[in-house]
Amino acid sequence: MTEKAMNILNNPYLNKGTAFTKEERDQLGLNGLIPPYVQTLEEQVEQVYAQFQSKGNDLEKRLFLMQIFNENRVLFYKLFSQHVVEFMPIVYDPTIADTIENYSELYIQSQNATFLSIDEPEMMEQALKNSAAGRDIRLIVVTDAEGILGIGDWGTNGVDISVGKLMVYTAAAGIDPSQVLPVVLDVGTNNQDLLKDPMYLGNRHERIKGDRYYQFVDQFVQMAESLFPKMYLHFEDFGRDNAANILNKYKDQYVIFNDDIQGTGIITLAGILGALNISKEKITDQIYLSFGAGTAGAGILSRIFEEMVENGLPEDEARKHFYMVDKQGLLFDDDPTLTPEQKPFARKRQEFENADQLTNLLAVVKTIHPTIMVGTSTQPGAFTEEIVREMAAHTKRPIIFPLSNPTKLAEAKAEDLLRWTDGQALIATGIPVDDIEYNGVTYQIGQANNALVYPGLGLGVIASTAKVLNDTMISKAAHSLGGIVDVSKPGAAVLPPVSKLSDFSNTVAEAIAQSAVDQKLTKEAIDDVKKAVQNARWTAKY
Repeated sequence: MTEKAMNILNNPYLNKGTAFTKEERDQLGLNGLIPPYVQTLEEQVEQVYAQFQSKGNDLEKRLFLMQIFNENRVLFYKLFSQHVVEFMPIVYDPTIADTIENYSELYIQSQNATFLSIDEPEMMEQALKNSAAGRDIRLIVVTDAEGILGIGDWGTNGVDISVGKLMVYTAAAGIDPSQVLPVVLDVGTNNQDLLKDPMYLGNRHERIKGDRYYQFVDQFVQMAESLFPKMYLHFEDFGRDNAANILNKYKDQYVIFNDDIQGTGIITLAGILGALNISKEKITDQIYLSFGAGTAGAGILSRIFEEMVENGLPEDEARKHFYMVDKQGLLFDDDPTLTPEQKPFARKRQEFENADQLTNLLAVVKTIHPTIMVGTSTQPGAFTEEIVREMAAHTKRPIIFPLSNPTKLAEAKAEDLLRWTDGQALIATGIPVDDIEYNGVTYQIGQANNALVYPGLGLGVIASTAKVLNDTMISKAAHSLGGIVDVSKPGAAVLPPVSKLSDFSNTVAEAIAQSAVDQKLTKEAIDDVKKAVQNARWTAKY
């Protein structure tokens, strides 16, 4: 009986801590193993939140919350749901970057994650079964950690990004935490600091590339699909050379989502739609400049391009509205280093009299006069006063989204953008920004946080039993968010606030589910979309 009792107390899905009733304590052999007073969940939340507030910095706060997560999932998510705005930057970006960089040194336990090594592919099936432990897995977030946030290659340490994403899925959209699985594909790392670190817990060799890498990914996809046939598979922070290849290979076969390519594209499109609701302009009249042409930059651009086409522009005409700038300057089609995602939008040199001078952002802005400028470059301060004033001189309401994160990598500060454009810029950032007072107006700054999108996307797919996640469904998700902006309010944000995360996750989920039903892409018949979404939500209660 004692062994059974200890197993319950050590199982975060079953443990209630001091909230076990007297009857439960008698039945489960818990008498004497926990203090005698029976707390309510609300009392536990109040107690734990007070402990959280006593921590000295964000990293300590995150480590404390992870301890609660490891011990009691219901308590963790009840607490999270009551303090979403405060906890999001602690549980996820930007604080998660610190825990990833120090994961091996800080390691205490694995948070039910699965570690799959390319050096032991024969162990994969057993590893996935061990981690699932008989649970009905409906959602996997998998990373190979080559392109973590703005901090790069972190090998097995990057498993924390999968854990963090899944926390947001549950907090925002009520995905049952007993039905999720974080996975890291450890294919090595090219981070020399990790390879030299005696504490590093991952494979200590450089990244495996090419056929062996893709065979390992394929083995994982096929194995996971076989073991968990109702699974929604979310790819996170894969490198720019692999992310699109993997998405394109599997997206028509399985329910696959890549947050860096698709999620960032959806939330940025939603922000642009919100901005255009304020400026009363049409998307087909915009000139779009992408600063940063990696996975995120190219993924966003592709989504905005699709939107222009859906709004009536022929593809060849729509492409003329897009410009990509990377470290070499404006991307031209004679550049041998272009990725497949960059090639359709690279320009011809003969279009410009000054092509040889378009080697920096300022020169490009002066030449093309963009109306939208989106930064995913991780180049801090790249949107300078001169560049922004030049842009604002040629468009009344410049749409400027410095999306790189964490904070130290942002292309510009929102308050500077407002000052340099006399309050006319329509801004979204990749990090949370407090309200800004400028010339008597309170400006709310939208955060282009993928968390406004991907939890609802997952909930909608799971609730609707969708067979695939296609572009039509994704577009519906962006429009469901972009239409929420209060255009009548001076200083209105272009995106809804993170404080309403749960509500907007429902909005997105219903849009996704309705689109799946309309396209006849559901595995099961869905009569009432709203009811299906509500029935799929898990609630944090004992």
